[in-house]
Amino acid sequence: MKKEFCITSEYEGERIDSFLAKELNNYSRSKIQKIFPDGNVTINGVICDSKKYILREGDRVNVSLDDLETLIKGNETSPIPQRIPLEIIYEDEYYLVVNKPKGLVVHPGNGNETGTLVNGLIEYLGSPFLEEMREISDPERPGIVHRIDKDTTGLIVVAKKKESFIDLSKQFKEHTITRKYTALVYNSFKEDSGIIDKPIGRDPKNRLRRAVNGIEPRIAVTNYTVLERLGNYNLIEAVLKTGRTHQIRVHMAYIGHPVVGDPVYGPRKDPLGADGQMLHAGVLGFTTLDNRYLEFASELPERFQMVLTKARKLL
Repeated sequence: MKKEFCITSEYEGERIDSFLAKELNNYSRSKIQKIFPDGNVTINGVICDSKKYILREGDRVNVSLDDLETLIKGNETSPIPQRIPLEIIYEDEYYLVVNKPKGLVVHPGNGNETGTLVNGLIEYLGSPFLEEMREISDPERPGIVHRIDKDTTGLIVVAKKKESFIDLSKQFKEHTITRKYTALVYNSFKEDSGIIDKPIGRDPKNRLRRAVNGIEPRIAVTNYTVLERLGNYNLIEAVLKTGRTHQIRVHMAYIGHPVVGDPVYGPRKDPLGADGQMLHAGVLGFTTLDNRYLEFASELPERFQMVLTKARKLL
């Protein structure tokens, strides 16, 4: 059995996986992505093996529905449970807020199949959590509605139930989540605050990097305020209006203020000896299912404070 779609101007420019996730609403986007290698999607009669194909008006999309659920489940793998220390600062029936340390990857992928926050969550919350999340989220990212980079520290909220996963995902999509970061950056500012409104996409020269106006750019907005001026360094607060990969790191480097210790977007030599980017997700706020607003704060980790002290001594 096949299902055919004729693409109208309304959907031109949209990615094929995103389109199918909306049209085949029994499946999440992450699940839809798993059927492409099996040749189950054709566009204008030609097998489409790229989940990132950009639709054009007039395209004829055919999807094979035969044993689709079996194909998807056959490609699913679940991370193994591991006993990993988690600094839990809040927990109830629906939510878990974790203060993530430097070096902890949020979910498996890119050579990090074990030792991630997700591995620790599965061990801590058990199989009922994994089974519930399997129905609605990527099996490799159960309960994960956002993430921060490996060497970025700070707060992450995890959904423990389907209802909270759906609601938190909506809040992130609508940009109503409060996310404030503290960062130590290079070079002095002329102004005390500003807004960076520049789309971010993949760097065409390096797949591991992101770039302003890169490949498949998406809207990205960062507000920043200078908290402390330290000569050639500045302590800033960055407030995210969107949540793109590496957003603060890319935006600050773009305006000439890379994050201190950033091995990807900053200078190779760091006079302060930072062991990774000085970027901390210090404030996180969201609305609960019963319409309560919860906000949490996390102090700067010791490693950040040590580098900050060095910068102050240079004045």
